[in-house]
Amino acid sequence: MQANAAVLRTAGARYTIEEVRLDDPGPGEVLVRIAGAGLCHTDLLGHTELIGKPVILGHEGSGTIEAVGPGVTGLAAGDPVVLSFDSCGACTNCRTAHPAYCAEFFPRNLSGLATDGSTPATGPDGKPVAARWFAQSSFATHAIATVRNAVRVDPGLPLELLGPLGCGILTGAGSVLNSLGVRAGSSIAVFGTGGVGLAAVMAAGVAGATTVVAVDLHQSRLDLARELGATHALNGADPDIAAQILALTGEGVQYAFDTTGVPAVIATAVNCLRPTGTCGLVGVQQGDLVLDPMALAGGRNLMGILEGDAVPQLLVPRLIDLWQQGRFPFDRLITTYPLHQINQAEADAADGTSVKPVLIP
Repeated sequence: MQANAAVLRTAGARYTIEEVRLDDPGPGEVLVRIAGAGLCHTDLLGHTELIGKPVILGHEGSGTIEAVGPGVTGLAAGDPVVLSFDSCGACTNCRTAHPAYCAEFFPRNLSGLATDGSTPATGPDGKPVAARWFAQSSFATHAIATVRNAVRVDPGLPLELLGPLGCGILTGAGSVLNSLGVRAGSSIAVFGTGGVGLAAVMAAGVAGATTVVAVDLHQSRLDLARELGATHALNGADPDIAAQILALTGEGVQYAFDTTGVPAVIATAVNCLRPTGTCGLVGVQQGDLVLDPMALAGGRNLMGILEGDAVPQLLVPRLIDLWQQGRFPFDRLITTYPLHQINQAEADAADGTSVKPVLIP
Protein backbone atom coordinates (compact mmCIF):
# COMPACT_ATOMS: atom_id res chain seq x y z
CA MET A 1 0.00 0.00 0.00
CA GLN A 2 0.99 3.66 -0.37
CA ALA A 3 1.79 5.79 2.69
CA ASN A 4 3.23 9.22 3.35
CA ALA A 5 6.25 9.33 5.64
CA ALA A 6 8.88 11.71 6.98
CA VAL A 7 12.07 10.28 5.49
CA LEU A 8 15.57 11.11 6.70
CA ARG A 9 17.76 10.61 3.66
CA THR A 10 21.21 11.23 5.16
CA ALA A 11 22.72 11.82 8.59
CA GLY A 12 22.15 15.38 9.75
CA ALA A 13 19.66 16.18 6.98
CA ARG A 14 16.16 17.59 7.32
CA TYR A 15 13.16 15.32 7.02
CA THR A 16 11.29 15.27 3.73
CA ILE A 17 7.70 14.08 3.32
CA GLU A 18 7.65 11.33 0.72
CA GLU A 19 5.26 8.73 -0.61
CA VAL A 20 6.53 5.24 0.18
CA ARG A 21 5.19 1.80 -0.55
CA LEU A 22 4.64 -0.56 2.38
CA ASP A 23 4.48 -4.33 2.08
CA ASP A 24 1.52 -6.21 3.49
CA PRO A 25 2.04 -7.28 7.12
CA GLY A 26 3.93 -10.57 7.37
CA PRO A 27 3.73 -13.31 10.00
CA GLY A 28 3.36 -11.80 13.46
CA GLU A 29 2.94 -8.29 12.06
CA VAL A 30 0.15 -5.71 11.95
CA LEU A 31 -0.51 -2.70 9.72
CA VAL A 32 -1.39 0.38 11.79
CA ARG A 33 -2.94 3.63 10.61
CA ILE A 34 -1.07 6.17 12.72
CA ALA A 35 -3.13 8.71 14.69
CA GLY A 36 -0.14 10.37 16.38
CA ALA A 37 3.57 9.81 16.97
CA GLY A 38 5.67 11.31 19.73
CA LEU A 39 9.07 12.75 18.91
CA CYS A 40 11.66 11.39 21.35
CA HIS A 41 15.30 12.29 21.99
CA THR A 42 16.27 8.78 20.83
CA ASP A 43 15.08 9.68 17.32
CA LEU A 44 18.06 12.06 17.14
CA LEU A 45 20.24 8.96 16.76
CA GLY A 46 18.89 8.75 13.23
CA HIS A 47 20.80 11.95 12.46
CA THR A 48 24.10 10.16 13.06
CA GLU A 49 26.00 7.60 11.02
CA LEU A 50 24.44 4.91 13.20
CA ILE A 51 21.83 4.27 10.51
CA GLY A 52 23.70 5.27 7.34
CA LYS A 53 20.70 4.76 5.04
CA PRO A 54 17.38 6.46 4.21
CA VAL A 55 15.17 5.81 7.21
CA ILE A 56 11.72 6.49 8.61
CA LEU A 57 12.08 7.15 12.32
CA GLY A 58 9.41 7.43 15.02
CA HIS A 59 8.96 5.01 17.91
CA GLU A 60 6.09 6.45 19.95
CA GLY A 61 3.22 5.71 17.59
CA SER A 62 -0.44 5.12 18.30
CA GLY A 63 -3.25 4.31 15.92
CA THR A 64 -5.70 1.73 14.64
CA ILE A 65 -4.89 -1.68 13.21
CA GLU A 66 -6.03 -1.94 9.58
CA ALA A 67 -4.76 -5.44 8.78
CA VAL A 68 -3.01 -8.35 10.49
CA GLY A 69 -0.50 -10.79 9.08
CA PRO A 70 -0.57 -14.60 9.12
CA GLY A 71 -0.64 -16.22 12.55
CA VAL A 72 -1.53 -13.07 14.48
CA THR A 73 -3.73 -13.73 17.51
CA GLY A 74 -4.98 -11.38 20.21
CA LEU A 75 -5.11 -8.40 17.85
CA ALA A 76 -7.53 -7.66 15.03
CA ALA A 77 -8.38 -5.03 12.45
CA GLY A 78 -10.08 -2.09 14.16
CA ASP A 79 -8.18 -2.43 17.44
CA PRO A 80 -6.73 0.83 18.85
CA VAL A 81 -3.10 0.32 19.86
CA VAL A 82 -0.09 2.07 21.36
CA LEU A 83 3.23 1.02 19.81
CA SER A 84 6.25 0.43 22.03
CA PHE A 85 9.67 -1.22 21.72
CA ASP A 86 10.27 -4.63 20.13
CA SER A 87 11.65 -7.77 21.77
CA CYS A 88 12.17 -11.38 20.74
CA GLY A 89 9.99 -13.03 23.38
CA ALA A 90 12.31 -16.03 23.58
CA CYS A 91 15.51 -15.02 25.40
CA THR A 92 15.97 -15.38 29.16
CA ASN A 93 15.15 -11.74 29.90
CA CYS A 94 12.03 -11.73 27.76
CA ARG A 95 10.82 -14.96 29.37
CA THR A 96 11.34 -13.49 32.85
CA ALA A 97 9.31 -10.32 32.13
CA HIS A 98 12.27 -8.04 31.34
CA PRO A 99 11.79 -7.46 27.58
CA ALA A 100 13.61 -4.09 27.71
CA TYR A 101 16.78 -6.12 28.23
CA CYS A 102 16.04 -8.49 25.35
CA ALA A 103 19.18 -10.13 23.95
CA GLU A 104 18.20 -8.67 20.55
CA PHE A 105 17.08 -5.24 21.76
CA PHE A 106 19.56 -3.15 19.79
CA PRO A 107 19.29 -4.82 16.36
CA ARG A 108 15.50 -5.00 16.71
CA ASN A 109 15.03 -1.38 17.71
CA LEU A 110 17.97 0.76 16.61
CA SER A 111 19.01 -0.56 13.20
CA GLY A 112 15.90 0.45 11.25
CA LEU A 113 15.82 -3.05 9.76
CA ALA A 114 14.37 -6.42 10.65
CA THR A 115 16.75 -8.96 12.15
CA ASP A 116 17.14 -10.55 8.70
CA GLY A 117 18.18 -7.18 7.23
CA SER A 118 14.91 -6.56 5.40
CA THR A 119 12.58 -3.56 5.41
CA PRO A 120 8.90 -3.34 4.45
CA ALA A 121 9.22 0.04 2.69
CA THR A 122 10.46 1.29 -0.66
CA GLY A 123 10.82 4.92 -1.70
CA PRO A 124 9.58 6.66 -4.85
CA ASP A 125 12.85 5.66 -6.54
CA GLY A 126 12.06 1.99 -5.90
CA LYS A 127 14.96 1.63 -3.46
CA PRO A 128 14.58 0.31 0.12
CA VAL A 129 13.88 2.71 2.96
CA ALA A 130 14.60 1.49 6.49
CA ALA A 131 11.19 1.24 8.19
CA ARG A 132 11.71 -0.97 11.23
CA TRP A 133 12.86 1.67 13.74
CA PHE A 134 11.69 0.17 17.03
CA ALA A 135 9.66 -2.17 14.82
CA GLN A 136 7.29 0.63 13.83
CA SER A 137 8.82 3.70 12.07
CA SER A 138 5.74 5.72 12.98
CA PHE A 139 6.62 9.13 11.47
CA ALA A 140 4.17 8.18 8.75
CA THR A 141 0.51 7.75 7.94
CA HIS A 142 0.89 3.96 8.28
CA ALA A 143 3.41 1.64 9.93
CA ILE A 144 4.16 -2.07 10.10
CA ALA A 145 4.48 -3.19 13.73
CA THR A 146 4.54 -6.54 15.54
CA VAL A 147 2.34 -8.32 18.04
CA ARG A 148 5.18 -7.90 20.56
CA ASN A 149 5.19 -4.10 20.47
CA ALA A 150 1.52 -3.33 19.83
CA VAL A 151 -0.47 -2.74 23.03
CA ARG A 152 -4.25 -2.82 22.66
CA VAL A 153 -6.04 -0.02 24.52
CA ASP A 154 -9.67 0.76 25.17
CA PRO A 155 -11.72 2.36 22.39
CA GLY A 156 -12.84 5.93 22.84
CA LEU A 157 -9.56 7.28 24.20
CA PRO A 158 -7.82 10.27 22.51
CA LEU A 159 -5.65 7.90 20.52
CA GLU A 160 -3.58 10.64 18.90
CA LEU A 161 -2.15 11.60 22.31
CA LEU A 162 -1.21 8.15 23.59
CA GLY A 163 1.92 7.43 21.53
CA PRO A 164 4.43 8.85 24.06
CA LEU A 165 3.24 6.22 26.53
CA GLY A 166 5.10 3.69 24.38
CA CYS A 167 8.60 4.97 25.13
CA GLY A 168 9.44 8.33 26.74
CA ILE A 169 6.63 8.44 29.29
CA LEU A 170 6.95 4.68 29.83
CA THR A 171 10.68 5.08 30.49
CA GLY A 172 10.30 7.85 33.06
CA ALA A 173 7.41 6.24 34.90
CA GLY A 174 8.79 2.71 34.69
CA SER A 175 12.19 3.78 35.97
CA VAL A 176 10.55 5.13 39.13
CA LEU A 177 7.92 2.44 39.64
CA ASN A 178 9.84 -0.62 38.40
CA SER A 179 13.60 -0.13 38.24
CA LEU A 180 14.16 2.11 41.25
CA GLY A 181 11.09 0.92 43.12
CA VAL A 182 10.56 4.29 44.77
CA ARG A 183 8.84 3.81 48.14
CA ALA A 184 6.17 5.86 49.86
CA GLY A 185 7.64 8.52 52.13
CA SER A 186 11.01 8.49 50.36
CA SER A 187 12.96 11.16 48.45
CA ILE A 188 14.11 11.46 44.83
CA ALA A 189 15.99 13.99 42.69
CA VAL A 190 15.23 14.05 38.96
CA PHE A 191 17.91 15.59 36.74
CA GLY A 192 16.50 16.82 33.43
CA THR A 193 12.79 17.56 33.21
CA GLY A 194 11.97 16.83 29.61
CA GLY A 195 9.32 14.24 28.83
CA VAL A 196 11.14 11.39 30.56
CA GLY A 197 12.05 13.43 33.63
CA LEU A 198 8.56 14.90 34.06
CA ALA A 199 7.06 11.43 33.74
CA ALA A 200 9.42 10.40 36.56
CA VAL A 201 8.25 13.36 38.66
CA MET A 202 4.61 12.35 38.19
CA ALA A 203 5.36 8.69 38.90
CA ALA A 204 7.21 9.66 42.09
CA GLY A 205 3.99 11.27 43.26
CA VAL A 206 2.06 8.12 42.37
CA ALA A 207 4.59 6.09 44.37
CA GLY A 208 4.11 8.34 47.40
CA ALA A 209 7.51 10.03 47.52
CA THR A 210 7.31 13.01 49.85
CA THR A 211 10.41 14.86 48.62
CA VAL A 212 10.70 15.25 44.85
CA VAL A 213 13.48 17.55 43.62
CA ALA A 214 13.47 18.61 39.96
CA VAL A 215 16.69 19.94 38.36
CA ASP A 216 16.76 21.56 34.92
CA LEU A 217 18.17 24.53 32.98
CA HIS A 218 14.77 25.72 31.68
CA GLN A 219 12.67 27.68 34.17
CA SER A 220 9.47 26.87 32.27
CA ARG A 221 10.09 23.16 32.76
CA LEU A 222 10.91 23.65 36.43
CA ASP A 223 7.64 25.55 36.85
CA LEU A 224 5.77 22.69 35.15
CA ALA A 225 7.57 20.17 37.36
CA ARG A 226 6.28 21.99 40.43
CA GLU A 227 2.76 21.89 39.03
CA LEU A 228 3.11 18.16 38.37
CA GLY A 229 4.26 17.26 41.88
CA ALA A 230 7.86 18.34 42.45
CA THR A 231 8.30 19.70 45.96
CA HIS A 232 11.49 21.57 45.07
CA ALA A 233 12.89 22.92 41.80
CA LEU A 234 16.57 23.81 41.29
CA ASN A 235 18.26 25.49 38.34
CA GLY A 236 20.94 23.15 37.06
CA ALA A 237 23.19 26.10 36.20
CA ASP A 238 23.56 26.96 39.88
CA PRO A 239 26.78 25.78 41.55
CA ASP A 240 26.78 23.09 44.20
CA ILE A 241 23.49 21.41 43.29
CA ALA A 242 24.48 18.37 45.34
CA ALA A 243 25.12 20.59 48.37
CA GLN A 244 21.72 22.23 47.92
CA ILE A 245 20.01 18.84 47.82
CA LEU A 246 21.92 17.68 50.89
CA ALA A 247 20.82 20.84 52.68
CA LEU A 248 17.18 20.22 51.70
CA THR A 249 17.15 16.60 52.81
CA GLY A 250 19.67 16.45 55.63
CA GLU A 251 21.53 13.37 54.40
CA GLY A 252 20.75 13.19 50.70
CA VAL A 253 18.03 11.58 48.59
CA GLN A 254 17.28 7.87 48.53
CA TYR A 255 16.93 7.92 44.76
CA ALA A 256 18.39 10.01 41.96
CA PHE A 257 17.39 9.77 38.31
CA ASP A 258 19.43 11.22 35.44
CA THR A 259 17.92 11.77 31.99
CA THR A 260 20.66 14.01 30.60
CA GLY A 261 23.52 11.61 29.93
CA VAL A 262 25.97 14.41 30.84
CA PRO A 263 28.82 12.92 32.93
CA ALA A 264 29.14 15.96 35.23
CA VAL A 265 25.40 15.86 35.93
CA ILE A 266 25.55 12.12 36.63
CA ALA A 267 28.40 12.68 39.10
CA THR A 268 26.28 15.31 40.86
CA ALA A 269 23.33 12.91 40.96
CA VAL A 270 25.49 10.26 42.62
CA ASN A 271 26.95 12.77 45.08
CA CYS A 272 23.51 13.83 46.32
CA LEU A 273 22.56 10.27 47.36
CA ARG A 274 22.23 9.25 50.97
CA PRO A 275 24.03 6.03 52.04
CA THR A 276 22.31 3.01 50.38
CA GLY A 277 20.79 5.37 47.80
CA THR A 278 20.45 4.44 44.12
CA CYS A 279 21.01 6.55 41.02
CA GLY A 280 19.30 5.39 37.81
CA LEU A 281 20.59 6.39 34.38
CA VAL A 282 18.68 6.49 31.10
CA GLY A 283 19.67 7.70 27.68
CA VAL A 284 23.01 7.67 25.90
CA GLN A 285 25.91 8.79 28.10
CA GLN A 286 27.82 11.66 26.50
CA GLY A 287 31.40 10.80 27.37
CA ASP A 288 33.37 9.03 30.07
CA LEU A 289 32.00 9.02 33.59
CA VAL A 290 34.57 9.66 36.32
CA LEU A 291 33.46 9.36 39.96
CA ASP A 292 35.21 10.21 43.18
CA PRO A 293 36.83 7.07 44.66
CA MET A 294 34.43 7.27 47.60
CA ALA A 295 31.32 8.10 45.56
CA LEU A 296 29.80 4.62 45.87
CA ALA A 297 30.91 4.08 49.44
CA GLY A 298 28.20 3.65 52.02
CA GLY A 299 26.25 1.29 49.81
CA ARG A 300 25.40 3.81 47.09
CA ASN A 301 24.38 2.22 43.80
CA LEU A 302 24.49 3.15 40.12
CA MET A 303 21.95 1.52 37.79
CA GLY A 304 21.57 1.64 34.01
CA ILE A 305 17.95 1.52 32.85
CA LEU A 306 16.32 0.78 29.49
CA GLU A 307 12.64 1.51 28.81
CA GLY A 308 11.88 1.63 32.53
CA ASP A 309 12.26 -2.17 32.69
CA ALA A 310 8.62 -2.20 31.57
CA VAL A 311 6.36 -4.83 30.10
CA PRO A 312 4.44 -2.45 27.81
CA GLN A 313 1.26 -4.55 27.85
CA LEU A 314 1.15 -4.06 31.64
CA LEU A 315 2.49 -0.55 32.21
CA VAL A 316 0.80 1.31 29.34
CA PRO A 317 -2.75 0.41 30.51
CA ARG A 318 -1.75 1.22 34.10
CA LEU A 319 -0.57 4.69 33.09
CA ILE A 320 -3.80 5.26 31.15
CA ASP A 321 -5.79 4.29 34.25
CA LEU A 322 -3.77 6.72 36.37
CA TRP A 323 -4.31 9.47 33.78
CA GLN A 324 -8.06 8.85 33.79
CA GLN A 325 -7.98 9.17 37.60
CA GLY A 326 -6.24 12.56 37.28
CA ARG A 327 -3.09 11.22 38.95
CA PHE A 328 -0.78 11.12 35.91
CA PRO A 329 -1.56 14.07 33.58
CA PHE A 330 0.96 13.24 30.87
CA ASP A 331 -1.16 15.11 28.30
CA ARG A 332 0.09 18.38 29.83
CA LEU A 333 3.52 17.65 28.33
CA ILE A 334 2.24 17.39 24.77
CA THR A 335 2.27 19.91 21.92
CA THR A 336 0.81 18.66 18.64
CA TYR A 337 2.19 19.40 15.17
CA PRO A 338 1.10 18.21 11.72
CA LEU A 339 3.53 15.63 10.35
CA HIS A 340 4.80 18.01 7.67
CA GLN A 341 6.07 20.33 10.44
CA ILE A 342 8.38 17.64 11.83
CA ASN A 343 11.53 19.74 11.38
CA GLN A 344 10.00 22.58 13.40
CA ALA A 345 8.84 20.13 16.07
CA GLU A 346 12.36 18.75 16.37
CA ALA A 347 13.82 22.26 16.71
CA ASP A 348 11.25 23.17 19.37
CA ALA A 349 12.12 20.04 21.35
CA ALA A 350 15.83 20.78 21.12
CA ASP A 351 15.54 24.35 22.45
CA GLY A 352 13.05 23.51 25.19
CA THR A 353 10.05 25.23 23.59
CA SER A 354 8.13 21.95 23.48
CA VAL A 355 8.46 19.20 26.08
CA LYS A 356 6.87 16.40 24.05
CA PRO A 357 5.98 17.09 20.41
CA VAL A 358 3.40 14.74 18.94
CA LEU A 359 3.11 14.57 15.15
CA ILE A 360 -0.33 14.13 13.61
CA PRO A 361 -0.28 12.61 10.09
